[in-house]
Amino acid sequence: MLTVAVTASLGAWQLSRAGQKQALAALLAAREQQPALAGADLSQTKSQPGSVAALLHRQVRLQGQWLPDGMVFLDNRQQQGRPGFWVLTPLRLHGSRDVVLVQRGWVPRDFQERTRLPDIATPAGEVQIQGRITAAVARLYEFAPSGKGEGASRIRQNLDLAAYGAETGLPLLPLVVLQTDAAGDGLQRDWAPIDSGVEKHYGYAFQWFGLCGLVFILYVWFQFVRRFTSLARRPNA
Repeated sequence: MLTVAVTASLGAWQLSRAGQKQALAALLAAREQQPALAGADLSQTKSQPGSVAALLHRQVRLQGQWLPDGMVFLDNRQQQGRPGFWVLTPLRLHGSRDVVLVQRGWVPRDFQERTRLPDIATPAGEVQIQGRITAAVARLYEFAPSGKGEGASRIRQNLDLAAYGAETGLPLLPLVVLQTDAAGDGLQRDWAPIDSGVEKHYGYAFQWFGLCGLVFILYVWFQFVRRFTSLARRPNA
């Protein structure tokens, strides 16, 4: 009976987690429908870093100038089964010193020379881009933490926003913009949709409730049904 109680409570907890994730998914969907933010809205996060959470997944329309010297390539990023790079470039916002790091898109790797960097069309002067706000660049597992020496290479496994800002000396805002518009730079922007993980919690809940039901059925069978069946079959003394 203790096992039944524990598994039932775990199943209920997973349903509670699913409800929380559904509420989060609804919040993110509502944010995507809100008016797009501009560069001045993002600059406020520099003095209020805690406000970034309230802006996550909001749409943005930015104007500024690319800083190609700060471009980095994140290795081992796949798209449709092909290996390649994520291209990130800092963008200095129009009328400000503030810089935001933009995850511009994906480009395939050169199979003959792994370290050869692709030519990325990065226009000079003022540009306009569209995107959505994320807190950081998604990370991959790495066997050793990134050290300061990693800054010598433009090809990296992961990128820490604070460390990158200290390395480049750029006044980076504490967020990343995932570019979504169809600019003519040759980069692919088939970003994975936001997954709240609701189905995972429903699956776990089904497993816990299934185990709970199985244990209860076995308990009733061995403690009651089988015992009474044996007594009924026993010959009278």
